[in-house]
Amino acid sequence: MKKSAFNTPLVDHMYTADPAAKVYNGKLYIYPSHDLGNDNPDDGSGDHFWMEDYHVFSMDDIDAPVIDHGQVIHLDDVPWAKGQMWDNDVATKNGKYYMYFPAKDKDGIFRIGVAISDKPEGPFIPEEKPMEGAYSIDPHVFIDDDGKTYMYYGGLWGGQMEKWQTGVYVQGPPFTQPGIDGPQGDEPALLPYMAELNDDMVSMKGEPHRIKILDENGELLKASDTERRFFEASWLHKFNGKYYFSYSTGDTHNLCYAEGDNPFGPFTYKGVLLEPVIGWTNHHSVVEWAGKWYLFYHDSTISGGHTQLRGMKFTEMEIAEDGTITTMVPYQTEEEILSAASLMLKKSDLETVTAAFNLEEELVEKLKLKM
Repeated sequence: MKKSAFNTPLVDHMYTADPAAKVYNGKLYIYPSHDLGNDNPDDGSGDHFWMEDYHVFSMDDIDAPVIDHGQVIHLDDVPWAKGQMWDNDVATKNGKYYMYFPAKDKDGIFRIGVAISDKPEGPFIPEEKPMEGAYSIDPHVFIDDDGKTYMYYGGLWGGQMEKWQTGVYVQGPPFTQPGIDGPQGDEPALLPYMAELNDDMVSMKGEPHRIKILDENGELLKASDTERRFFEASWLHKFNGKYYFSYSTGDTHNLCYAEGDNPFGPFTYKGVLLEPVIGWTNHHSVVEWAGKWYLFYHDSTISGGHTQLRGMKFTEMEIAEDGTITTMVPYQTEEEILSAASLMLKKSDLETVTAAFNLEEELVEKLKLKM
């Protein structure tokens, strides 16, 4: 049985995506990216996802109003970056809060930067240079019970992982065929990166390590297995002594998860966490708060279905004692579908909304009554 993940966007005064939820000082903080959008084509490069600053949000409890603490860092504050401040995450150690974020450098190559604050709500002051040896996108930082800190990162296509296969950035072909410079068919899929961080929280301890994601037979997932292989959006949570690595499959739009015995993996594929949402991307975080587990994610209903303009949401998760997560569906019941479709219809047309939700005639007529 699947579980509904339906909810309305947490905020509607701006477009937010990729929400990283963390609990600090008993309060929930959310660190999303800020969608601004542009008219660039969706050609696989990701250039239509334009973001140039970060806001921090917080909630005193799960039913409390969401507080926007305002802009905490801007592209203009980062001397080495020229654009596309995508998904970020924040971790705390040594009495400081460290924001990890990707951005393209002056040569158009994604690097990972660090910005530091005395408070979880910022503002954050960026380091003068990006992290040495870290590249691509979607950094997530996990601190284990023993205090060791690990960063997980990487993304295909616009995230540029294909271009780092030799350890050196290779531009490769243009984005007429996204992913053509990566593994194909029955070749093992490209693997995400992870690295242990030094105590200074701004440098890696040694070289990055590739995370193995295995199928039920103990073999690496294949490049052609697009329903299960890693694409982007790394996240790690720990439950009953096991480690769960979750991620997006990108062009098949699932959120999946895999189980391991330690932070380095390998991780064995377990199932789908969240089925596809309205919009191309599916991106998330998993957090335990006040004895319950929550999934934070986004969709594009708030913008009428424009994939580069999204709204962050959350839902409570169901996790069995053995770590199995009940698969969630973003819009399950008729009432939920109509509610999401009505929101999307505010900035779109009936034909587009009908196609997006694959509405049958009976639901189309009910939706018309809400117009």
